[in-house]
Amino acid sequence: MDDLQFFDVVASSETLTAASRELGCSLPVVSKRLSALERRLDVRLVQRGARRLTLTSEGELYAARVRAILDQVRELEETVTDGSGGLRGPVVVEASPGLGRAHIAPLLGEFAAAHPGLHIRMQTSALPLRPHRREFDVAVHVGTPPDSSLRMRRLAENRRLPCAAPSYLAGHGAPACIEDLVDHNCIVLREKESDYALWRFGDADRPRHVRVHGSLSSNDGDVVTGWALEGRGVIMRSEWHVRPHLERGELVRVLPQVPTPAADIYALTEDDGHVPRRVSALIDHLAAHLPERLADTGV
Repeated sequence: MDDLQFFDVVASSETLTAASRELGCSLPVVSKRLSALERRLDVRLVQRGARRLTLTSEGELYAARVRAILDQVRELEETVTDGSGGLRGPVVVEASPGLGRAHIAPLLGEFAAAHPGLHIRMQTSALPLRPHRREFDVAVHVGTPPDSSLRMRRLAENRRLPCAAPSYLAGHGAPACIEDLVDHNCIVLREKESDYALWRFGDADRPRHVRVHGSLSSNDGDVVTGWALEGRGVIMRSEWHVRPHLERGELVRVLPQVPTPAADIYALTEDDGHVPRRVSALIDHLAAHLPERLADTGV
């Protein structure tokens, strides 16, 4: 069990140095213990020499099974020691910065208050998900993730909408078709290493897209929306984010006759056959309360 807990920390860390800090011991001790574990298993678990800790294919398999075993052991101990059946233990939640700050963090705060035996850690990131690194227990993701190895549960409906401030449209006119966007100053959001300048329209049966250009871009959704509110260009943002501005008339949807593809909000977990009870209960909480928060334009 000590080896399993040790490797769980190593596999979840960016570097061996970070693992040594988490384990509370020196780097040489961690390196020596990892080598001893690899000798016992007669297999290489971690690639040496990389600037960031990289698991081998055997290391990824071992890490996934280790986490599942530790979760089951933890749940067994909680069931035996806590007759009330209360939720206990750690939960790591990952979310994009904008959605995380505005909606996920408040919901996690409510859930933690109702279950004081939990230790919830939320981390925000605009980078692509890396499920093989096991950096989260549940990730809240906008849009269908490209990694099919994850188990998905839809939390709320959402789609991305093109919009601009009335002042911008007064000075530049409104596009009549998606091709007209190439002549507009489009403010692009650079996130998750996607093709951020390719704006998608239509639906699954009739997809359409246009490559946009503009003088402003950012990896921060709030910055992008702020520029749009100042009348500096057209943005393509999630409905949950811009609905309050649309209803107050601060932004106007452009090309309202053109459908946009769904970008629903999902809870993602590893598809390893076992989701801890504390994680599934938290996902239930998000699914029950996130839609009503998103519908409340006062939030």
